[in-house]
Amino acid sequence: MQSTFKNMSNKVQTEDQSVTDFREYLRIKSVHPHPDNQGAVDYVLKHGEKLGLKTNTFTCVEGKPLALLTWEGTEPSLPSILLNSHYDVVPAVLESWNYDPFEAYKDENGNIYARGTQDMKSVGSQYLAAIRKLKESNFTPRRTIHLLYVPDEEIGGRDGMGLFVKTKDFADLNVGLALDEGLASPTEEFIVYYGERAPWWVRFKATGPTGHASRFIQNTALDKLLEVIRKAAEFRKEQFDTLQRGEHQCGMKLGDVTTINLTVLKSGVTSDGGKSYSYNVIPTEAEAGFDIRIPPTVNLPDFKKKLEEWASAEGVTFEFYNVPQMENHSSDITEDAKWWNILKKQWESKGMKVDAQIFPAATDSRYIRDLNIPAFGFSPMNHTPTLLHDHNEFLNEKVFLKGVEIYVDTIRTISSTERFEK
Repeated sequence: MQSTFKNMSNKVQTEDQSVTDFREYLRIKSVHPHPDNQGAVDYVLKHGEKLGLKTNTFTCVEGKPLALLTWEGTEPSLPSILLNSHYDVVPAVLESWNYDPFEAYKDENGNIYARGTQDMKSVGSQYLAAIRKLKESNFTPRRTIHLLYVPDEEIGGRDGMGLFVKTKDFADLNVGLALDEGLASPTEEFIVYYGERAPWWVRFKATGPTGHASRFIQNTALDKLLEVIRKAAEFRKEQFDTLQRGEHQCGMKLGDVTTINLTVLKSGVTSDGGKSYSYNVIPTEAEAGFDIRIPPTVNLPDFKKKLEEWASAEGVTFEFYNVPQMENHSSDITEDAKWWNILKKQWESKGMKVDAQIFPAATDSRYIRDLNIPAFGFSPMNHTPTLLHDHNEFLNEKVFLKGVEIYVDTIRTISSTERFEK
């Protein structure tokens, strides 16, 4: 199916309907801090109804709806397939973009520029396009297929997927396998993520004596905080060196090590309502905030003890800014892992080079894996620079359409499998 549109030179051009629908989705400003959640959900429900899917919405937190589209299989008692995506996107710095990030402008090379092209409205659109093609081919799934569109992933997902997985409504979906987002790959390979690093945002606070800055006052708040920062910097270097060695020796990836970055630093005595700093007064308080990403191979309670040791000096405290994960589950990719081997065999049968990795950041998949449900992050975008959250985020329409075909084959395969134990 094709549609027509006018480009910037006012010429009428033909465009695949899947691409037109994708661009329509991109124009919905589901962008933080004030996302048009209802607009995104209305779009999803409209397209689900066009496909003849059963539609439903759920709300765990007011103003943050989830949309569910369901294609019932011939054997609905079998564990179902969940195709998950989030519809919210991160802000875009307008002056840093070559095109309006919510226009979904397509250039002469077929590159579509918009916030969310890679992260991850592309995948949500590809699900819909793939289901349409499967229905047009008169395919009927054995297992029930659920398409879930959730809010808030970009701010932690706790009011979206985080709460939904705890409901009876989610349990009733009887999910046996979930697919979610991955990353674009600049190479021929398609990267599949079977786990991810736990995101910890931590805050260290230090207190100490004050006085005139012309004196050698000991054990100040900043002295104590700088010691914490020094320990964090040493640990960061150790992890960086491990990654550098591992990349050359055994193909280690970013998701295999722990990253720690100083992202917040506060101190100083202010006046004029915080407008001016007193450079000659030693502050009594200082604060440092860190973003830490921890791979599944690290024992999280033990790592917490490490942070507590950094805060062991008198007058130093440590706390979490977010709600920390204390368990971190990965999906099985061993030779005995049924779902992984079905997926891998399907992709490789199509000539795809697949590389299984730990996701370096965080996605909603972690909530699903916590329920012992296999979940894999997969965005079929190879030969594409990784631009999630970056300026001028784009996806080429040919890559998008190739991804639709990959999902057609993938969904057909995984929804046709017979019953087996996990």
